[in-house]
Amino acid sequence: MFYKKNKSKYRVAREGVRFKSLACGEKTHLTEFRLSKGAIIPKHSHPHEQTGYLVSGRMKFVIADEGFIAEAGDGWTIAGNTEHGVEVFEDSVVVEVFSPPRKDYLP
Repeated sequence: MFYKKNKSKYRVAREGVRFKSLACGEKTHLTEFRLSKGAIIPKHSHPHEQTGYLVSGRMKFVIADEGFIAEAGDGWTIAGNTEHGVEVFEDSVVVEVFSPPRKDYLP
């Protein structure tokens, strides 16, 4: 699967959180998120391993009760079934890989 950059096809996950799939294979799923300052992603968990990179912005993660301030250039991995949440301090762009692919995120 190839992805050609475009500014459309973002889906709304919740207020202040938009995303789109960039590429998806049998075992991995590449997704871009655009998060607005002040957005909150409540603590949740899912079976997918989640590895991310903060392209721009600033956010606070809480992963299994441990806080982490992420700034542009920082990365993370969250094991599957681990509770995590996010508070967005600045408009942010995130690229994340999920394994296995998140079928609920596919177009």
